[in-house]
Amino acid sequence: MRSLFPVTDLTTTAAAPDPSGLLTDREWSLDELADAYAYPAAGHPWLRANMVSTLDGAAQHDGRSQGISCAADMRIFGTLRGLADVVIAGAETVRLEGYRPARAREAFAGRRAAAGQGPAPAVAVVSGSLDLDFSLPLFTEPLVPTLVVTGAGAPADRIAAARKAGAEVVIAGEGARVDPARAVRELADRGLRRQLTEGGPRLLGQFVAAGVLDELCLTLSPMLTAGDAQRIAGGPGVTVPERFTLASLLEEDGFLFGRYRRRDAR
Repeated sequence: MRSLFPVTDLTTTAAAPDPSGLLTDREWSLDELADAYAYPAAGHPWLRANMVSTLDGAAQHDGRSQGISCAADMRIFGTLRGLADVVIAGAETVRLEGYRPARAREAFAGRRAAAGQGPAPAVAVVSGSLDLDFSLPLFTEPLVPTLVVTGAGAPADRIAAARKAGAEVVIAGEGARVDPARAVRELADRGLRRQLTEGGPRLLGQFVAAGVLDELCLTLSPMLTAGDAQRIAGGPGVTVPERFTLASLLEEDGFLFGRYRRRDAR
């Protein structure tokens, strides 16, 4: 993996000398990746998304993202989880991708302890209907209690079932719908400021439309799939496209790993 844009210079638009010594054709260590993808030192919540897309815009193949991913993408995936306080995912993504509890990883133990974080990030599942299988390990065997983010009008029996399974219920909206901006605030109020969403596309689209996404980590896969697979973000559109700035760009085996920040993000 080599750096095409120095990660310490967010204004560079062309390849430049890399005094850190990271501009090499070798596999980066997890520690180097953690430095490159560190959250900003800000007191407010920071919502980061991590998604993968093919050259023709597909976010999935056969309904899952694994088929368009690679080993380097999974290293970055693990690094982003290792830095986060909470991983936010939509219910459909949890079902399709077979989500399990986040695990503690020795490679990030020191960083997490120094930052006052627990051994692993919590997983927050966003669902209005709470149509979830609460007997799955995600709810019964988490190292950190799983959260379910829903609206005040969610079915009372499903809220009770979630709590009985040991999940923490977070109300973030009126009616059955979840307000994306309120979800970010409610999680931050619980000390979960370093936020990572892994989609799916509908949830990411809601965060984009609400104007609360601070950063997008996008893997561009050198594949073409055609078909009618979803884009990385769907759902409601925005009146004016929001401009993001390239913060860093890495490459390995034709895969590009871009990190983009919202221009007004602090």
